[in-house]
Amino acid sequence: MNRFSHALPFGASLQPDGSTRFRLWAPDCESVGLEVDGLPAIAMQPEAGGWFSIVAPCAASAHYRYRVRPDLAVPDPAARAQADDVHGASVVVDPHGYVWQHADWCGRPWHETVLYETHVGLMGGFTGLAKRLPALAALGVTAVELMPIADFPGDRNWGYDGVLPFAPDAAYGTPDELKALIDTAHGLGVMVFLDVVYNHFGPDGNYLNAYASRFFSADKPTPWGAGIDFRLPEVRWFFIENALYWLQEYRFDGLRLDAVHMIAEPDWLDELARSVRGAIEPHRHIHLVLEHDGNAAGHLTRGFDAQWNDDGHHALHVLLTQERGGYYADYADAPAKHVARCLAEGFSYQGEPSAYRGGEARGEPSAHLPPTSFVLFLQNHDQIGNRAFGERLTTLCRPEALRAATALLLLSPQIPLVFMGEEWGCTKPFLYFTSYTDALAEAVREGRRREFARFPAFESPEERSRIPDPNAPSTYRASDPQAPSAASSHDQGWLALYRGLLAIRHKAIVPHLPGAQALEALAVDDAAVRASWRLGNAAALTIAFNLAAGPANCGPLQGEVVFATDDDARRLGPHGTLPPFSLIALLAAPSS
Repeated sequence: MNRFSHALPFGASLQPDGSTRFRLWAPDCESVGLEVDGLPAIAMQPEAGGWFSIVAPCAASAHYRYRVRPDLAVPDPAARAQADDVHGASVVVDPHGYVWQHADWCGRPWHETVLYETHVGLMGGFTGLAKRLPALAALGVTAVELMPIADFPGDRNWGYDGVLPFAPDAAYGTPDELKALIDTAHGLGVMVFLDVVYNHFGPDGNYLNAYASRFFSADKPTPWGAGIDFRLPEVRWFFIENALYWLQEYRFDGLRLDAVHMIAEPDWLDELARSVRGAIEPHRHIHLVLEHDGNAAGHLTRGFDAQWNDDGHHALHVLLTQERGGYYADYADAPAKHVARCLAEGFSYQGEPSAYRGGEARGEPSAHLPPTSFVLFLQNHDQIGNRAFGERLTTLCRPEALRAATALLLLSPQIPLVFMGEEWGCTKPFLYFTSYTDALAEAVREGRRREFARFPAFESPEERSRIPDPNAPSTYRASDPQAPSAASSHDQGWLALYRGLLAIRHKAIVPHLPGAQALEALAVDDAAVRASWRLGNAAALTIAFNLAAGPANCGPLQGEVVFATDDDARRLGPHGTLPPFSLIALLAAPSS
């Protein structure tokens, strides 16, 4: 079989006779009409539970809308594609139109994952990103993670303002071009993950309130307004079908679920995981990853592979930059101890009170989980782009310290995530950008500046006016990392570092990650940590690093040196001295 589809129980579905079945949940409506370009309007048939359906004589490429009020025709919330952005007509798509070249791809085991997070638009759309895949595969990347691609208003957006979650945004390309991107990746041995947003819809182009207002509940408030009501079966079903659609019809290898702490019914997450595990072909490696600000480790034993380790990032960021404002305050007291606990147990906050959150307890016990249950990163879209000026670590800390931290990221048993451009030491910012217009553009621009008003550096209106306008095309252009230069010793030096570290990871560490467990992790100085793990083959991996400007004593280290940041670290590290801004990694063979 080289053509794939997921049979959606709603939306537009082509029938064997060439017609199309349409089905919409519109419980607020007494009647719904189907309007297909080129055909007379058709009254849809009511069904129990607020559903409406009809089979119409139209085929793939037909444009259609649902008439939910005399004065309002809306796009299909389950549209597979849109003809003209989020307010326009939806398009009937033939999911069998694409012929897969690597239909027998089964994915890769989770422990082999090296994630590369990227924004599709800045990479040149689906076809532009496909052209970059060979270089990423050669570097040692095994999984590309796409920031959200669900249709959003305009042609510039991070993706978290999507309103039509089944439709790839046309600014990036067509559905078949997205499939070709994934197909190309699979041919190179690279998995593709999709970041999905199930906690809210964007502020422009979501028409659900006009015909299915119970989709939302005012008693479940979120920063984006009334929360999505996951108590309703129709709502739970809608998003589960979305997950299955991406995994089956597009052959994505995994999903990253954005900010799931904002979903008021956490049991739905476990239902989603059960549904995915029960529906996907058993021979495929499918991976589910969470972002959860509450460190809810329990989901990681109920069908989810891993969770983003914000604690690890925050503590390392404090060590690298000495920044202590905002949520970094929770790690400022002893950042090395926080890093050590993350390396040993996954999360640093496992129920302890968070000062940043007003003393609220944060987290659940996580020490029982394997290291691969945690995705570690030095940077990601949030941690760069939520800064006022989108600075990367290359402009915030010493390059020697960043190289040592990069070695920790790529050699530790946790799953590493690299943000686009990190691999060549990109210095260009990654800013927050949208393409709203009129009053919404003004609200977003001023809201963004108000967010920073509480910071001393932005107390005055003049200082806040320097914050880039998210809606300006120049903000988007400034965020383009472009590509590494073959003539730049800076770019090529960083690429060589990444290539070498990932080669070590894949050869010496990845094969033995199943069954790995932490032995110990200690803060041996204010900015220095020594950590050890017993790998699945009983070998011991030890990593010791020092991110301070002076030397640190880590105690004698056992094993063969597999990497050191410099000659001094390689010479002195085994004897217990870590030079400034250094790291050393050693492997001790299993004891006989």
